[in-house]
Amino acid sequence: MALSILEASNPPQSRTRRNLLGGAAVVGAAALAACSPPATTTAPTTEPADTPTGGNAQSSAAVELRVAMRKLWEDHITYTRNVIISAIAGLPDQQAVTQRLLRNQDDIGNAVKPYFGEAAGGQLSQLLRTHITQAAEVIGAAKASNQTQLAAKQQAWSANGREIAAFLSGANTNWDRTELENMLQRHLDLTTGEVVGRLGSDWAADIRSYDEGHDHMLMFADALTTGIVAQFPDRFA
Repeated sequence: MALSILEASNPPQSRTRRNLLGGAAVVGAAALAACSPPATTTAPTTEPADTPTGGNAQSSAAVELRVAMRKLWEDHITYTRNVIISAIAGLPDQQAVTQRLLRNQDDIGNAVKPYFGEAAGGQLSQLLRTHITQAAEVIGAAKASNQTQLAAKQQAWSANGREIAAFLSGANTNWDRTELENMLQRHLDLTTGEVVGRLGSDWAADIRSYDEGHDHMLMFADALTTGIVAQFPDRFA
């Protein structure tokens, strides 16, 4: 199971071991950076230009949905960061944090069930759970400095992002598939930036990637809300 990759590594017991681990971290960061896909220039960092119309975006129901959707995706980005920190440092909380992050994927799936049905919500949760377990595999390969494995894991991670985009755009035509692919790849790129920063002890880069990723995730949440309001205008009159 992918979660096994997140098992805590033994803490360093000596200065020599610390130096060895530090060297491995730098190599891992370099390998991850080398394998990372270039940042997508087409991915928006603000609301997409072609905003769907329909429904009342200022209605109390729409505002409630927007707040709820932002909370879900804010949990996603926050607990993803917690997992990155715990996995790289080998902290004792990483199993608990990982389980909390996986629960968030179920929460997101449950949130769309009132609009797209039980089966669709369950499918989205499964796709997102795969997104999380593949992230764990990317971190594990980066820590091991296995560049061949890392490249393969990152390709699978990106492919999963395209699957999520295809699923969402199929459920709601207001969600453009290409835009979703770009937004999800941007999410992966910024998450990768956090991993690279932490493995290389570049704390400024790590924090910058998280800050940008946080803003980006809120934008993504708002785009989903806008699409739902446009597709079901009678519920947001």
